[in-house]
Amino acid sequence: MPSLTERLERCYASAVHDVLREMGHGECVLPPEIRLLDRSKRIAGEIFTVAGQIDQTLSRHDSLLLWARVLSRAPSGKVIVCQPNTRMVALMGELSAHALMAKGTRGYIVDGHARDVEQLLAMGFPVAADLATPADIVERWRYTALGEPVTIGRVTIRTGDYAIVDHDGAVVIPADMVEAAVTRTEAVMATESDMRKAIIAGMDAEEAYLKFGKF
Repeated sequence: MPSLTERLERCYASAVHDVLREMGHGECVLPPEIRLLDRSKRIAGEIFTVAGQIDQTLSRHDSLLLWARVLSRAPSGKVIVCQPNTRMVALMGELSAHALMAKGTRGYIVDGHARDVEQLLAMGFPVAADLATPADIVERWRYTALGEPVTIGRVTIRTGDYAIVDHDGAVVIPADMVEAAVTRTEAVMATESDMRKAIIAGMDAEEAYLKFGKF
């Protein structure tokens, strides 16, 4: 039987958003600037959060050791969501992506920048970020919390929540709603499939809406 993550991966972000709104949870979409570097990729799975801030008192060694600790302590098989609280530096690059891929990380979402984008694309590691910059964290950034709630845009994200990111953008699903949300999304997608076939076959748009209740 497919796992919850496998089922979510077969959904699409817009349908999940619509379902969450119907369930009374409208604050679920991350800012549209946060986009997949490779739009052909998808991210879906349970979240582990990271937060940090600029700290220019750090030595080179200390800043890199702290970042290595983030990569080391991130649990395997999760989606990492990072709130760096800065646009000064990149919070994902090639070597970091290799470290996360080695432990089965399903993807990385950052409210900030990435770097080594060509290498990330070649590796196939799914990263969602707003922009890219060559600037790194050395002597400039440290983590402040692992696994604690973070806020991106208007969405508060907790470890144990789920994320889905595709070409349309990123949606966060609260842990206590994810089973119901995925089940309802699967039903919505099945209805949309039937509606799509009817419209392609020539059904009038108004008639289709009245029959299927979607658009």
